[in-house]
Amino acid sequence: MKLTLGFSPCPNDTFIFESMVHGRIDTEGLEFDYFLADVEELNKKAFDSEVDITKISCHAFAYAAQNYRILDAGGAIGYGNGPLLISKRMIDQADLQNARIAIPGRYTTANLLFTIAWPEAGNKTEYLFSDIEEALLREEVDAGLIIHESRFTYREKGLHKIADLGEYWNQLTGLPVPLGSIVINRKIPLEIAMKVDRVLRKSIEHAREDSLASFDFVSSNAREMDTNVMNSHIKLFVNDFSLKLGKSGRHAITELFRIAHEKGAVPAVPDDIFLP
Repeated sequence: MKLTLGFSPCPNDTFIFESMVHGRIDTEGLEFDYFLADVEELNKKAFDSEVDITKISCHAFAYAAQNYRILDAGGAIGYGNGPLLISKRMIDQADLQNARIAIPGRYTTANLLFTIAWPEAGNKTEYLFSDIEEALLREEVDAGLIIHESRFTYREKGLHKIADLGEYWNQLTGLPVPLGSIVINRKIPLEIAMKVDRVLRKSIEHAREDSLASFDFVSSNAREMDTNVMNSHIKLFVNDFSLKLGKSGRHAITELFRIAHEKGAVPAVPDDIFLP
């Protein structure tokens, strides 16, 4: 059976998917017609139910939950890996409500966490996540939400951290930060969905056991990223939660939706958002 699969070119995604898309593991008869795209583009494809399996921001999932379920494997969730709010000039958090904020996409979890923390800050402009640092340096905006590898590079450019949204979430809930998930279309039979989950877990395990096997694929899609930054990115975002959400991982996701829905930031989601 051939399934369409979308994931981002970020090192954590290419790292976890490399073994399954290149046949380094037993895929249990499954084949994958895959493509790479920025996570916000993946989010919008999910809204139209275009893809069988896709990476999606947890924020965006609230708008696609009628068509997808969350796989137990592959998620970007954990401690110490949340989005950062940065600036060129130091800004007091009390002044953020009037500041010009660069966000890496309306449906990113970074934007949702920022909305939960500062609901009154509405002057936002969407940028490709990799362009936010430069927008700050050009003073097009006052502050910017950074994700992915930017968290490892912003200091080198003379930028300053205003707040860590991951720390904010940890203090609010005591739970890991649910950034993104791998989801499967509800039209796919449950038996196949469970098979995809197993294959993805095997792919992650293989990548962890033999990281050199995935190096060329990861580095070729990493936008000429420094190797140390690339490895730090993988180490931070691919963790035990990536292998299995577990109770705390699932609780973190449902709590994000509960809090965001109470604040009017997302619609209510169905009860059956996870695989059994």
